[in-house]
Amino acid sequence: MRTEATTTIRARPSAVWGLIHDPTRYTEWMRAITHFDRVDHDGDVGCGARYSMRMQVGSVEIGGVVELVEYDPCQDVAWHSVSGIDQRGRLRIRETEPGLTTVTFRVSYQSPGGLWGLVADQVSGMAVRRNLRDSLVSLRERCEARSAGDGATERGPIDLARGQLSAARVLAEARVLRPSRPDRMLAALLALHRWGLTVPGGFSASAARYPDDVFVVDDAGTYTFAAIDRRTNALVNALHAAGVGEGSRAGILCRNHAWFVESLVALTKLGADVVLLNTDYAGPQLRDVLERERVNVIVHDAEYGATLTKVRPSTKRFVAWTDAKRPSTRTLQRLTEATPIAEPDPPEQPSRITILTSGTTGTPKGASRSQPHSADPIVGTLSRMPLRSRETTLIAAVLASIEGHHVTGLIAVPMMLRRILDLPRQTRRRYDTSSLRVVAVSGSALPAELATSFMDEYGDILYNLYGSTEVAAATIATPEDMRRAPGTAGRPPYATVVRLLDEQGRDVPQGSVGRIFVGNDMLFEGYTDADGADTMHGLMSTGDLGRMDADGRLFVEGRSDDMIVSGGENVFPAEVEELLQAHPHVADAAVIGVPDEEWGGRLRAYVVKRRGARLTVDDLKGHVRGHLARYKVPRDIVFVKSVPRNPTGKVLKAALRDAKTSPA
Repeated sequence: MRTEATTTIRARPSAVWGLIHDPTRYTEWMRAITHFDRVDHDGDVGCGARYSMRMQVGSVEIGGVVELVEYDPCQDVAWHSVSGIDQRGRLRIRETEPGLTTVTFRVSYQSPGGLWGLVADQVSGMAVRRNLRDSLVSLRERCEARSAGDGATERGPIDLARGQLSAARVLAEARVLRPSRPDRMLAALLALHRWGLTVPGGFSASAARYPDDVFVVDDAGTYTFAAIDRRTNALVNALHAAGVGEGSRAGILCRNHAWFVESLVALTKLGADVVLLNTDYAGPQLRDVLERERVNVIVHDAEYGATLTKVRPSTKRFVAWTDAKRPSTRTLQRLTEATPIAEPDPPEQPSRITILTSGTTGTPKGASRSQPHSADPIVGTLSRMPLRSRETTLIAAVLASIEGHHVTGLIAVPMMLRRILDLPRQTRRRYDTSSLRVVAVSGSALPAELATSFMDEYGDILYNLYGSTEVAAATIATPEDMRRAPGTAGRPPYATVVRLLDEQGRDVPQGSVGRIFVGNDMLFEGYTDADGADTMHGLMSTGDLGRMDADGRLFVEGRSDDMIVSGGENVFPAEVEELLQAHPHVADAAVIGVPDEEWGGRLRAYVVKRRGARLTVDDLKGHVRGHLARYKVPRDIVFVKSVPRNPTGKVLKAALRDAKTSPA
């Protein structure tokens, strides 16, 4: 088994090295390490020094004699086993910026052997990963307490046990942990042992437990876990035969259908790094992204074939979805029909998945992340949202589909909710949506008025997820949160930290506006152009500004680079934008800041009137003046036919400035 964890410490590498340089003291902060005793007693600590090391794995203690094979002060310590069970370890120390040090702890050890040894190893695997994370938490707290003298103390065993019990309770309530047939549970554990906590690991374990259950439904049909497992295995073998393998850079340019899911599972089984491409990209933008991300394989729907021929003619291409009855190109369907379904061997390194930023203010960036080291992201989401295992989730806002499939969970963006509410009441009431238990929205800001209106119509089933491509989910607002504090983005879920900091890295007072920083197990590893996001205290910036209320709820004020200073006052366009969108005669609105010679900056609003509405610039200025301070009233209001947005509802600001105006 092999696993690793990483943390960032507010201290110089020399301070961290002070707790790492002597392995005999590792038991003070390493979880589950019971012994690390010097056995040779010859000379100083360094390469060649030998220690008796033992670690607790579940109910079994494993270990033996290890020898230091690397010892580079303030950089690296690594050891390999000399006797006993095969084990290796490494501590890697790097200063990412002055006063900020990243530590990576990697451990691998030999499985006990035999079938039940594999089962025991997998059962203990999550504990090992948790121990690594907890070890680094202890190391971080000790280092920061020593550096800052703030009296921080390490987490005790009672705190750790409480956290583990809390996570288990959440998973049990979501029915992730529940009784299952012993043979299927064994097969699921073996799948997790084989693949780890990865996309193919999670899918293979589910296929082992629920082979005959429906996995995905699209316009072409209904597919069980077992059917998709066979097809993805065949697809892996076919792609491998075509020259796609570990280390390939594979782009997926598909719409919402089963082949998209199968492509993702198959490519990650292969060990290819996956880039999820935006289907709205025009030719030049698509070309730039493919070149920058070094994509050499593309799985795409047939409708994008002509564009790809122009922008990337030499790339290996495979067609996922086609409407042609006899397609002239090779399709995934053809590849899988004539290929063996034998399960492939896992890759040496798990795939990395790159998600592209929205690109609303410039060229989209690739944000790359490895697959999670723990179940914390899953537990975090489930701790704030009552999603349940084996229930039906819809990833499209179609009322007829909710009724037809008895959908319990709906994934949407705020613009979809607005379009649903814009339908005539008799149209909405035509469909039975009583099965819905959870409507989860993200991708763009959820206005308070829209959240309240949707819950008034469909019940208190709305959950608002706030985060970014770089940090994943940072906070989740429950229906209760949004009823009590309209406009809130909610609270951090399990195993997630959110802090509001000023420019010097200090926490801002409660109620004051600060930069939003997040820490969790899903932080990205950096942009694929080698740049990194802004970090402080081991936390990563979302690029937004926000404030916290007395109950710990987050309110997002807007992007850091959106705020303008007008006449000495800080103004956030998002606040004015939400107020305009709530006007009964406004169909849509967007607000941006523009330069102003006299005031430094001013607000400009772009407004779409509802059909038949009689609305003037003075009407809207009066509306804003009646609710907000004078300096927040837009100096310019431009009526437009539509507000340009991307598929998640974010405003495309560059296109907005070029929008055609309509008569007031």
